[in-house]
Amino acid sequence: MADITSEGGRRPRPLSPHLSVYRPIVTMVMSIMHRMTGVMNVGGLVLVLAYLMALAMGPEAHAVMNEIYGSWPARIILVAFTWSLIHHMLGGVRHAVWDAGRGFGDVRYTMSWATLIGSTVLTVAVWTLAIVLEAI
Repeated sequence: MADITSEGGRRPRPLSPHLSVYRPIVTMVMSIMHRMTGVMNVGGLVLVLAYLMALAMGPEAHAVMNEIYGSWPARIILVAFTWSLIHHMLGGVRHAVWDAGRGFGDVRYTMSWATLIGSTVLTVAVWTLAIVLEAI
């Protein structure tokens, strides 16, 4: 095996730039967030499955799960899960637009901000509706 740093006539290969080299831009942050929300969605799926299992186990288990999921810490987690689902969905729509050959150029920044703002607005709308319907 040749040593690329030796005097064998070969120059050292360039190192790939790292995130610390680049100034973060919204499209870079949204790419990272898309991956993070994918991971968050797996965690949220565990919560959904736990709820469904409690529902299948009977009224006592369902009542316990309702009490747990009704607590403030659990509600914060559920709101984060809701945001994660919506954000990941809107990111997927953004990627589908790119796959169709559209949305490149400066519009990609607008689409990235729309994903972030849209996911937040839709999450607030979903939870506002849930709270209103719960009060009825």
